[in-house]
Amino acid sequence: MNIQQLEYILAVDTYRHFAKAAEHCRVTQPTLSMMIQKLEDELGIKLFDRNVQPVCPTPAGRKVIDQARTVLYQASLIKDIVNEEEQSLKGTFRLAVLPTIAPYLLPRFFQQLSEKFPDLDIRILEMKTAPTMTAILNGEIDAAIIANQPTEQQLQGDTLYYEQFFAYVATNDPVYKKELIRTADVSDEHLWLLDEGHCFRDQLMRFCQMEKVKLRQAAYRLGSLETFMRMVESGNGVTFIPELATLQLSEEQKKLVRPFAIPKPAREIVWITRKDFIRHKIAGMLIESIKKSVPKEMLTLRAGLKVV
Repeated sequence: MNIQQLEYILAVDTYRHFAKAAEHCRVTQPTLSMMIQKLEDELGIKLFDRNVQPVCPTPAGRKVIDQARTVLYQASLIKDIVNEEEQSLKGTFRLAVLPTIAPYLLPRFFQQLSEKFPDLDIRILEMKTAPTMTAILNGEIDAAIIANQPTEQQLQGDTLYYEQFFAYVATNDPVYKKELIRTADVSDEHLWLLDEGHCFRDQLMRFCQMEKVKLRQAAYRLGSLETFMRMVESGNGVTFIPELATLQLSEEQKKLVRPFAIPKPAREIVWITRKDFIRHKIAGMLIESIKKSVPKEMLTLRAGLKVV
């Protein structure tokens, strides 16, 4: 049994397909299949049921795969320990960012950071909250930026900044005439919201005290904030946008922005890692860069804001 074989079975578990797993591992499919077969012969069990599509782990295989994930994560910490001891800012760092944060935060610091630290390969993955939690607990990513403090005991969170929500309103919507938006002003049949699974949606539904929202068109069930903003600009309904998004708007677009009445809804943007995280030098540098990139007033919870 060796590290390479464990990497192969994790790849097959991820892709549920031997050819795709081999491509990911940059080996030929026969090589990958042969190495997994050798491991199965050594253990005396079948790790995968090859008679079903997609390929599925056997019950015993599932337990082996889970343990392999733990072993590989612990092995990866050895290099992290050495790099941290050397105070090194090089290597690969995998960072997950929510899709409702990434387009507005990353352009503010990422390019400058890449130029300043060319030996540091920061790999950004846009992921919703639930898969982000799974990935970080499994050791598949090093850190994440999400919109709430983690509740899992194995994780820790550091607040980056607080971000206010705004309404983005079409000129022909009745709400457009109001200078401040109240939750009672928001009608669900005129509201564009992200599909289920986005904490952005959940936070605003709680704030607006909506149990459910009627999705206006099934075609936009998987829409993005940017899609909904274009819909509003074309004269169609209301959506919500985060504070950093307003800083990217043209003067004409800013005319569609409406703040909420007090208490104004806000979200806490949080940097999360596992508690056994080691790469503190890189994390500290990234956190500092992020905090410097946002307006200073966003670093604390301002009067009148309410985290939802």
